[in-house]
Amino acid sequence: MIKPTIMCSVPLIIEKIYKTKVLPTFTQKRTMRALYKNPFMRRTLNRAAGKKLLRFFGGELHDFCIGGALLAADVEQFLREAKFPYAIGYGLTETSPLIAGTDSRATVLRATGKPLQGVEMKIDNPHPDTGEGEIVVRGPMVMKGYYRDPERTQAVLSEDGWFRTGDLGVFDKKGYLYIKGRVKNMILGPSGENIYPEEIEEAINEHPDVLESLVYEQGGQICARVYLNYEELDHEFTSLKMSDSEIKAEIGKRLEELRIEVNSRLKSFSRINKIIEQTSPFEKTPTLKIKRFLYA
Repeated sequence: MIKPTIMCSVPLIIEKIYKTKVLPTFTQKRTMRALYKNPFMRRTLNRAAGKKLLRFFGGELHDFCIGGALLAADVEQFLREAKFPYAIGYGLTETSPLIAGTDSRATVLRATGKPLQGVEMKIDNPHPDTGEGEIVVRGPMVMKGYYRDPERTQAVLSEDGWFRTGDLGVFDKKGYLYIKGRVKNMILGPSGENIYPEEIEEAINEHPDVLESLVYEQGGQICARVYLNYEELDHEFTSLKMSDSEIKAEIGKRLEELRIEVNSRLKSFSRINKIIEQTSPFEKTPTLKIKRFLYA
């Protein structure tokens, strides 16, 4: 049996394990659902699930390295309570690639970590209220430029070597970096507010019926496409012997309840106007990121 000590993964892998294997064991039965809502019992159950998850990966794992996209908040909370040894890394191909992160012993909830040794990192043009802005980096790990593409190189590299990552972030007082989203994905609110689709998607994806979501602007309104956990829903609807028309109505009802529930946790300017059911998995890049341009 293979017993790895270090593994590298995109968030989608561990998120799917949690959503399709771990969470259903705590939510399918009424008694277990009630227990899982109690913070103490939830931590106890998550710790037991964490031990099983560690055995699933061979039992010798001490760093499960996650990068390539933001890890869902509810999944990270589970990993922490499960005492599963996850680590976070951040970087780009243009930065060779790792520029910030932390090992499993020093993770901070929702933080990416601190810049690595030798990496200069700062927030360019930070917002006066939030401190958020574009992450820029400089150091020997940064590329010299794009091959035979001086215009593209000039757009991201300053004369003194600062590289524009295209990511939005903020530092806390201890120097930990928090990534908010992509510059190109950001939606400008009605009064100039910064709306980050990734944060709204995070809130949507916490719902047990949801596997993935995509938030975008359309005609001045915020819309969300949601791909549901059809495996679990099919099991539930089959046990209830629901007809196709009843299933369609129930899904519509749940999507509207989801919209209302998520909006209750969002600021007024970033609330969702419409949720659309995404009946097939989102098309993704080789690194398992959703191809936003196909849907927005």
